[in-house]
Amino acid sequence: MAEIEGLDELLTALNAGVTIPGGSPHHAAMHAASQESLRITAELNGRYHSPDGVRALMSELIGHEVPESFTLFPPFSADFGKNIRFGADVFVNSGCRFQDQGGIDIGEGSLIGHNAVITTLNHDMAPSRRADMHPARVVIGRGVWFGANVTVLPGVTIGDGAVVGAGAVVTKDVAPLAVVVGVPAKQVGTVSDD
Repeated sequence: MAEIEGLDELLTALNAGVTIPGGSPHHAAMHAASQESLRITAELNGRYHSPDGVRALMSELIGHEVPESFTLFPPFSADFGKNIRFGADVFVNSGCRFQDQGGIDIGEGSLIGHNAVITTLNHDMAPSRRADMHPARVVIGRGVWFGANVTVLPGVTIGDGAVVGAGAVVTKDVAPLAVVVGVPAKQVGTVSDD
């Protein structure tokens, strides 16, 4: 794996929520990391790997060891790959797509259903600045369950034990133990923590 010039500085800026101007050195570092992510995920998705092999590739993708209890069923894609944190006992089902430049934290014991999309960037609304990117971290608490085809927008925090129903689009924070469904997702119940 080649060293990505400017990656540490880029991660500092992204994690501080600093706008990344299109064409800037930070944008170039982001593009280089994306190319590495494409290479690693092509290997991950291109043939069978044992669970240990999947964990090794995911560790290479995110730049540090994933927990031994982490499980992922490919295919999987990440736009960037270097700003994802998994807790212990996380399960990510097949077809998930992570746009992780702004940061994605997934708490221990969470289950991410088929085809989930987690986004952490918005482009600027002004057409003249549309290439500028505004990062915002997504935080998924412990013991969260996503049904299939969930989409989470930038800056959202999902509380511990929450359930996000299939097909929901999460546009704002979700309380712990809340059950949310729909587009946009709205709370329809509460999980009993018995």
